[in-house]
Amino acid sequence: MKIDRLIGIITILLQQDKITAPELAARFEVSRRTINRDIEDICKAGIPLITSQGYGGGISIADGYKIDKSLFTEEELQTILAGLKGIDTVSRASHQTKLLDKLSSKEHRVCAKDTIIIDLASHYQIPLTQKIETIKQAIATQNIISFQYYYQKGEQRRKVEPYHLVFKWSAWYVFGYCLDRMDYRLFKLNRLWDLALSDKTYSRRTVPEDKLNFESYFASSRIHLKALFSPTAKYRLIEEYGIDSFSTQENGELLLEQDFASYENMREWVFSFGDLVRILEPDDLRVDRYRSAKAVLEMDV
Repeated sequence: MKIDRLIGIITILLQQDKITAPELAARFEVSRRTINRDIEDICKAGIPLITSQGYGGGISIADGYKIDKSLFTEEELQTILAGLKGIDTVSRASHQTKLLDKLSSKEHRVCAKDTIIIDLASHYQIPLTQKIETIKQAIATQNIISFQYYYQKGEQRRKVEPYHLVFKWSAWYVFGYCLDRMDYRLFKLNRLWDLALSDKTYSRRTVPEDKLNFESYFASSRIHLKALFSPTAKYRLIEEYGIDSFSTQENGELLLEQDFASYENMREWVFSFGDLVRILEPDDLRVDRYRSAKAVLEMDV
């Protein structure tokens, strides 16, 4: 696209003293005539370009020119860069580098301080990045996506009109209109595989405000847990639910009461504590753990 090429030319000129039109033409795989028109358009936009003829000549940008970073305070700029660095962990392109290039002149390089480090990737970084790029493309071009989705009740092929990529509850999701359920749904990317971009396009629907309240997708069927944990599990309770999430009993055990979005999530979490937890409620979970322990014992005999 022309605008991408113009930005690319400006970025190159901000970072090096001089470049020739034939070099730019080869780099962007266009004709020299196209590059000449691009140079004219950049000059019309108010960016001072200088051309010189003969040996050692070429196109350059006036010394000292840069995008004005004084629009941001130092704290604001570093916050933006920290956020972009986080996005870069799940992106094929470095958005932070592009912004630094645009804010920097030849003499004055803007640097990102690693005061805040954000990593939005997961154990499945490569496939996660690929999924995010495909879904971003589908949202931009309004193409339907299809994928195999794995959930508590089994697995199913789904077709979806994608509207938003969402990072929430320490995981990535795609939000869109499910053509199989004829309703808006939130799908977890780590449970989503064999992703395909369809040739079929869609017209974006007007999403009701309540459907964009993502908390509601996890609040419709809350299951209450009441359990006593060993003091040695305190660090996990603090890490996952906060220092005020439990009360200390006279015998030193930690009483936790917490609502869960699904029985399966609650089951997996409680069972991960092994013998460091005593379940008080719900009764179904107590029976489930007894059966699970019995089955494990029978396997080991």
